[in-house]
Amino acid sequence: MMSSGTSPQDGTGASEEGAPPGSAPRSGAWQLLLPVADAPARARGRTLQAALRESIRSGRLTRGTRLPSSRELAVDLGVSRGLVTEAYEQLVAEGYLRSGRGAGTWVGAAVRAAPPHARDLAPRSPGARADFVPGTPDLSLFPRAAWAAAQRGVLAELPHQALGYPDPRGLPRLRTVLAELLVRRRGVVADPERILVVSGVAQAATLLGFVLHARGIRVVGVEDPGSPEHGTLYAAAGLGTVPLPLDEEGPSVGPLRESGVRAMVTTPAHQFPSGIAYSARRRAELLDWARAVDGLIVEDDYDGDFRYDRAPVGALQGLDPERVAYTGSVSKSLAPGLRLGWLLVPASLAEEVVERKRTMDLGHPVIDQALFARFVERGDYDRQLRRCQRAYRERRDALVSALAEHFPGAEVSGIAAGLHVIVALPDRYGPLDRFLERAGAAGVAIRGLAQYGRVPDEGMRLVMGYAHLSPARIREGVGVLASAVG
Repeated sequence: MMSSGTSPQDGTGASEEGAPPGSAPRSGAWQLLLPVADAPARARGRTLQAALRESIRSGRLTRGTRLPSSRELAVDLGVSRGLVTEAYEQLVAEGYLRSGRGAGTWVGAAVRAAPPHARDLAPRSPGARADFVPGTPDLSLFPRAAWAAAQRGVLAELPHQALGYPDPRGLPRLRTVLAELLVRRRGVVADPERILVVSGVAQAATLLGFVLHARGIRVVGVEDPGSPEHGTLYAAAGLGTVPLPLDEEGPSVGPLRESGVRAMVTTPAHQFPSGIAYSARRRAELLDWARAVDGLIVEDDYDGDFRYDRAPVGALQGLDPERVAYTGSVSKSLAPGLRLGWLLVPASLAEEVVERKRTMDLGHPVIDQALFARFVERGDYDRQLRRCQRAYRERRDALVSALAEHFPGAEVSGIAAGLHVIVALPDRYGPLDRFLERAGAAGVAIRGLAQYGRVPDEGMRLVMGYAHLSPARIREGVGVLASAVG
């Protein structure tokens, strides 16, 4: 224990050998209590309690450690004995300490030391010299000034009662704005009463998965190759997935019919990762299949706004809103960290999906919804989309040009859209495994098409993302890659 002659500022004023066995040492953990002496008089009690809690939680005061008496600690810290006694009593009541008449005060056994720091499990760039892994937008394009202005406007105008629990579907103001936006830009049939504001496409998929499972559906079809996340999200709702092959027009209808599934997840405007757009014939065939089996098509319109050679093809949902659930988000146009998206559901599913959303999170954050509604109303979102489209088109052109310069014979396939391309390299650069190994050794992060599913006659086909790289970094990265594998 700390002797009465030891200054709180001197952690070495007495040796630890002088302390009774099992008692707390005079330095180490007690250093955390020193701020108590300097705290304002009214805050000393709270400061002492907080310091003791932190010492116990962090493991610096281990269970079974005997604490100084209230009189001794009060003298050491230069505070009143009553303040220390009150702190001890509070922590005994909370379970951090235990005490007995005449037995002293000890660190209790109920507390377990917490990790010293919170871990960050967010996905991060691998730190490569050149990162061509697809899926990430350029986060530096986020419109901070316009977003901040919209936030100030919302906080100034939002009435107090609007901060209560919201409609689980979303604020009527935002649902109305979204309906107008999606009709105008994506050609959907949008009734605000059937729009839900969700935490991105991931939550939309999970909501639909739970509702389909409740209706007795146990498997859904997914594109093959396709996004690995689709299988993971539906598995969280208890659904299995059936990989369905693609041809040059979209999902092959024969295998789809033979599979027996009654729901399928699709990316019609810009299939990921192949880069094709479903043909008009295949879109019609998919709708015919859904009507024949009383099924559902889930349309993931993940980057439908970004088409560089012509106007984007309208959403599949616009052809039959009772057979297609449509979902999208701002993850590619603004930032995935906003966790903001939308889901348009057929009338037959609306009530069940809304109830599932209500029980899942009681609705999306109100301020975020009001902010995005204002952002769209003032034309800021359309300006952001135009800005991104210009930047991403320039970067795609830079990538195609650099590939032609450094990899003669390379062929870029898929429509001019989105945030990635498919590149077929001449066989002389193979085999693919060796190519990827040499690229990785040179600090170039890149993926083969086969990493996303079944690819007949894969050859040397790569999936290359470019949206998050400047044209200069793209040219440099392709040069590094060519030097590594050439």
